[in-house]
Amino acid sequence: MTEADLVVIGGGAAGLSVAAGAAQLGARVVLIERAALGGECLNAGCVPSKALLAAARRVAMAREAERYGLRTEGAIDVAAVMADVRRAIADVAPNASAHRYRGLGARVVSGEARFAGRDRVLADGETIAARFIVIATGTRPAIPPIPGLERVAFLTNENLWSLDRLPAHLIVLGAGAMGLEMAQAFARLGSRVTVLEAGRAVAREDEELVAGLLLALRQESVVVREGVRIARVAPEPAGLAVLLEAAEGRKERLVGSHLLLATGRTPNLEGLRLEHASIETTPYGIRVDRSLRSLSNHRVFAAGDIADIAGVGPQRFTHAASHHAEVILRRVLFRLPAKIDPETIPRCLYTDPELASVGLTEAAARARGRANLAILRWPIAETDRAATEGVRHGLVKIIANRRGRVLGAGVLAPHASEIIGLLALAIRQGVSVATLADLVLPYPTYAEGVKRVAGNFFAPRLFSPMTRRLVRLLLRLP
Repeated sequence: MTEADLVVIGGGAAGLSVAAGAAQLGARVVLIERAALGGECLNAGCVPSKALLAAARRVAMAREAERYGLRTEGAIDVAAVMADVRRAIADVAPNASAHRYRGLGARVVSGEARFAGRDRVLADGETIAARFIVIATGTRPAIPPIPGLERVAFLTNENLWSLDRLPAHLIVLGAGAMGLEMAQAFARLGSRVTVLEAGRAVAREDEELVAGLLLALRQESVVVREGVRIARVAPEPAGLAVLLEAAEGRKERLVGSHLLLATGRTPNLEGLRLEHASIETTPYGIRVDRSLRSLSNHRVFAAGDIADIAGVGPQRFTHAASHHAEVILRRVLFRLPAKIDPETIPRCLYTDPELASVGLTEAAARARGRANLAILRWPIAETDRAATEGVRHGLVKIIANRRGRVLGAGVLAPHASEIIGLLALAIRQGVSVATLADLVLPYPTYAEGVKRVAGNFFAPRLFSPMTRRLVRLLLRLP
């Protein structure tokens, strides 16, 4: 039997962060991964999707070039685009290699892991006894129970990157982050794109900001249909047909060349034999508290997509996974009372414009019974940077309490993911809108919208008749 201070099951973003930190701090670490290190983010998620979005953005810029006196011609080589996506994966892959982690001091085991007790894991024919175990096995695409789906070929984020020709008509099921990002990317590359959503697009985010995003997408010929019920799918000579049930029992038939499923994620729990370690699970993953410790086995932690945090739910972002790793390392190695603060973790869609949020939305704040809210807005088009770049869609929105403390914020703008950190810091540090309004930010930038929107909190009082009378009186002083 091998002994370890920490066994990490899963070599995705969360598991690698835990293993790297613990090994460099002197802990005996065993990292177990059954597939490729780097997990979904590197191999099928963040890295390839952002590389494809970057290619599509350049195509969109080329199409607009004539406006600036430039002329471009030529067809799009989708095979070359996908080759560049795979190049991006290869460039990042060394950061997640077994060689690197062995160099940091971790032992890397390739194979299936399964529990043999509350503190024991079997892997590669040996039993490892651990003081603590971190489950970071991630998620995979959820396949919805749609009649006929088994009869048609479909894409997920796992096989999308193997395409070598452009879909003539891409039908996307699901208007979440991945669905909308890929819809815009393929529309810019030249596909006809239809997005079907059973509920509301990006339902977790602020309706006002989402409405602005959908307007921008529709102006790029992306069709987004919300509140749609899919009866079944069927094969077609051209690809496939999706049969929709519309209002009053009316049926509609939509034919596409390709089908992309972006309908959520399923936790990777199979084969772990969690019952041998008394580990409580949910449909979303491992049930944990805000310190990411299992509610039923205090030797076990969960990190990344697999962590279903009591009262919060899963946080399926790579930056959240990195934060989970930090919390676990503080708890396990330093015995500090670390906990996650979900309202300081940003949420981002990397569409164009980007949509980034942190903290409470307006609806969530009202649902919590918050009274006397200040809802502050500043249109991105009113920043001079937007004027110079021809940007018309976008909004900075802050939700504050009556004293001006920031409770939540959202940004719909180019590079919103780069701006939202400023607002996340404001929430984490309890900063008021007065501090944001007092910031000196570079000109011209989209971030100036944060300063402008914060200033709106004071505008009614600052420019009131009483203030004007006070200024006139002060000006009479010698």
